[in-house]
Amino acid sequence: MKNNKYIWIASIVSIMTFSSCTNELDQSPIDPDSFTEKNVFSNVENVKSALAKVYASLVLTGQSGPAGDADIQGIDEGTSQFSRMLFYMNELTTDHAVVGWGDPGLPDLHEMSWSSSNTLTEAMYYRLAQVVSFSNSFIVNATPLNDDVEVQYYIAEARFLRAYAYYNLLDLYGAVPITTTISTELPLQMTRKQVFEFVEGELLDVQNLLKDSGANEYGRVDKVAAWALLSRLYLNAEVYINENKYNECVTFSEKVINSSYIINTIDANSNGTAYDELFLADNDSNGAQNEFIFALNFDGLNSQTYAGTTFLIHASIGGTMDPADFGVNGGWFGLRTTKTLVQKFSSSVTGSDSGGDPIAWSDTRAMFYTDGQNLEITTIANEFTDGYAVTKFKNVDSNGAPGSDATGNFTDTDLPMIRLAEIYLNYAEATVRGGAGSIGTAVDLMNELRERAYGNQSGNIVSGDLDISFIMNERSRELYWEGFRRTDLIRNNQFTESSYLWPFKGGVAQGIGVGKFRDNFPFPTNIILTNPNIEQNNKY
Repeated sequence: MKNNKYIWIASIVSIMTFSSCTNELDQSPIDPDSFTEKNVFSNVENVKSALAKVYASLVLTGQSGPAGDADIQGIDEGTSQFSRMLFYMNELTTDHAVVGWGDPGLPDLHEMSWSSSNTLTEAMYYRLAQVVSFSNSFIVNATPLNDDVEVQYYIAEARFLRAYAYYNLLDLYGAVPITTTISTELPLQMTRKQVFEFVEGELLDVQNLLKDSGANEYGRVDKVAAWALLSRLYLNAEVYINENKYNECVTFSEKVINSSYIINTIDANSNGTAYDELFLADNDSNGAQNEFIFALNFDGLNSQTYAGTTFLIHASIGGTMDPADFGVNGGWFGLRTTKTLVQKFSSSVTGSDSGGDPIAWSDTRAMFYTDGQNLEITTIANEFTDGYAVTKFKNVDSNGAPGSDATGNFTDTDLPMIRLAEIYLNYAEATVRGGAGSIGTAVDLMNELRERAYGNQSGNIVSGDLDISFIMNERSRELYWEGFRRTDLIRNNQFTESSYLWPFKGGVAQGIGVGKFRDNFPFPTNIILTNPNIEQNNKY
């Protein structure tokens, strides 16, 4: 499995040497045309290398390694990577995270005061547009070779990646344009319902074209990924199209649950829990890979970036923390969490919960560093000790050895974008909201996750415990810092509303509600100026 990861990353690196420029949508990200020259598609093996670049558009940031030839202009290259910006937009804007840095546009996110000229929300739009562009170009150029069965799978994978990009555009921005061809014409803006239906239609189609469950090599998607993304799409349908799709969410969640993917229960490092294995440097081989339906692959030597898990690990280290414990050479003194997340574990705490003293949580998913850290946040900027640090991600393997980069700069830890635990939670929530699932099954699924977290049945629940409030808190405990929180809060009318507050929400220490329009991010000002077909989101 590890060798398969390295082979796949090598394909990504080799294809990233092609250079390119922009013209398709008159946007800042590079255009894919130069990597789709006819010689690249001269044989099936080259086609696979081209597909690797489509995957790489979610992982890497430029044409020459971690810095120096960026895909997107006007923003720090490391910052522009997809999962780093997803963290900023879906976690930093919520009760899950704060950061003390003053980079342009960054303080506005947790304060919920961003504008249409915010550098980060603009770059995310460009990054996702690039994924769409690369996918479109690949599909067009690979189609003449689709008599080959493997090429048919490659095209289906590119369509999934395009649908995944459009899902994120739908979730973050709403009514985006849709383009499926290489064209110099400015695309028309779709309604949010049309974007939803496009994503839905693509996933329903490719589910029958992708490889069977578990039949693809690690790092590439199979049909279960399509089912899982449909589960996520349908769970949020009321937000996106004002229609209830909970029955559909249950249906596709069941398909995923009955697939070959399993919840990891292998405690490879013998520390009493199998949860932390999901976020270690060997999570492509320690058992965690069996839970990962779609993951971004990182390698400290062969796919270097200042984002991905390199960002999550370095940025979470500061204060009295020892970087060597995390397999890296230093901390960036940035990311912490708020007491609102910490207190979701408070029923399973022994010891002090006020900071300073060691704390033991019965729920092992509570992965916090408290020594010298304050539970209460009095100031965000430049005060790493305000807020508990999060120790969820590490660049050490199950034996405690650091990752492959001897310098300690870059990490090997892969980052799950879709894992089976999310689908368990989707099934439970859709069932409680009226979908045609079984409450008994939902309770069993929750208890499977909680038995892994507690190491025994002491945290198990009964059907009377299973309500929306419990599921929301359980999603927070299971999935924090994995890019879900903003979407979850919006679905439950808690993101902008004053009924649910956290420290410095709305830029006020005790938290305040903000305008409902902030459930969507604005279209970048440059996009509006470039394409008059696009109407700005309300109140931006």
